Amino acid sequence: MNDMEHRKIIDGEGRRLNGEEDEEDEDEGNETGLDAWERAYADERSWESLQEDESGLLRPIDNKTIYHAQYRRRIRSLYSTTTTARIQKGLIRYLYIIVDLSRAASETDFKPSRMAVVAKHTEAFIREFFDQNPLSQIGLVTIKDGLAQCLTDLGGSPDSHVKALMGKLECSGDSSLQNALDLIHGYLNQIPTYGHREVLILYSALSTCDPGDIMETIQECKKSKIRCSIIGLSAEIFICRHLCQETGGSYSVALDEFHFKELLLEHAPPPPAIAEFAIANLIKMGFPQRAPEGVISICSCHKEAKVGGGYTCPRCKARVCELPTECCICGLTLVSSPHLARSYHHLFPIPPFDEVSLPLSNNPHQKSPTACFGCQESLLIPGNKPNLCVACPKCKQHFCLDCDIYIHESLHNCPGCESFRHSKIVSVTTEE
Repeated sequence: MNDMEHRKIIDGEGRRLNGEEDEEDEDEGNETGLDAWERAYADERSWESLQEDESGLLRPIDNKTIYHAQYRRRIRSLYSTTTTARIQKGLIRYLYIIVDLSRAASETDFKPSRMAVVAKHTEAFIREFFDQNPLSQIGLVTIKDGLAQCLTDLGGSPDSHVKALMGKLECSGDSSLQNALDLIHGYLNQIPTYGHREVLILYSALSTCDPGDIMETIQECKKSKIRCSIIGLSAEIFICRHLCQETGGSYSVALDEFHFKELLLEHAPPPPAIAEFAIANLIKMGFPQRAPEGVISICSCHKEAKVGGGYTCPRCKARVCELPTECCICGLTLVSSPHLARSYHHLFPIPPFDEVSLPLSNNPHQKSPTACFGCQESLLIPGNKPNLCVACPKCKQHFCLDCDIYIHESLHNCPGCESFRHSKIVSVTTEE
């Protein structure tokens, strides 16, 4: 018995020592310096998704409802501005996005860093911009080490812009607004008069290190009708405010990542045109045909031979890879008919839908819609209780909140009105 008890004691000490060694290994593997409970909450930031109700209890925030309410306020303000005043908007925009990659962009007040947040939402903005402005073009410029570097020239390919930006995400040195504005001024001065010249600066620094008088550069941008807008990620800066006021742009400072995303997407729709540009112009455009597959031709934009695909300029017969663009040989603006059609939805926006609640009625003769007219999903929450939905003020069809956002931001046509118009045309044709 003594030998067995002694053996058990030894085994227990061995297991205890092994357990202590395992715990030490786990502590050594924790290079972040945070405890286990801190690591579990630091990345998720779950405390931000709670709110206090009337009784003092913590409830999860309904982010979907909050997002929809903010979206509807934005739609109403845009629609009221468009209908109450005759505002002309530019369909062909030339926008340069200036991304600040100075050492200030490596700050971690935005998780995981300012640079990562800017890169992620800039990618989404570029795709949204081309979706809403199919005839426009974007160029990318970065600021770091006191210098401004052009990443991409003006073009209509979102993939090429995103690829160039993601390959240059390195922060260093100081930021220089003057060098960036001088570079952009030289590029945008060559834009035709019918094009709308814009600059969007995503600024992280609290200062600017300039080689000369930036006030002179601001006046040159003002004379060239270049609209400069800035979204700051730190605090408000006087020179940024002055630049936006002089050039007719907007200046705002992001409070958090969600606010930054909202501020950035506000620049996707075309802004009101400057008075000197609000003049009707006739623009020559070409509608190229797609080249047949299997044919070898030299691409005029990449200066290399490619097999199949691409488009042929109707004037000089040169090959281009994508639309919209300008022919490198004859300078003709090349677009497709869907691009031209999609550019006009800003002139005739869909009115905001009215918020309605489905009535609870036991009358079999009084029928209310229980499914969304767009996606056919049920408008009732579990328990057959009515949920919040919207209705078109013209056709009176009911839609869910997701379809409301999709119709106003992507489709730009009411399915109910379109189906009613189609059925009316069919009935007229049948009578004839």
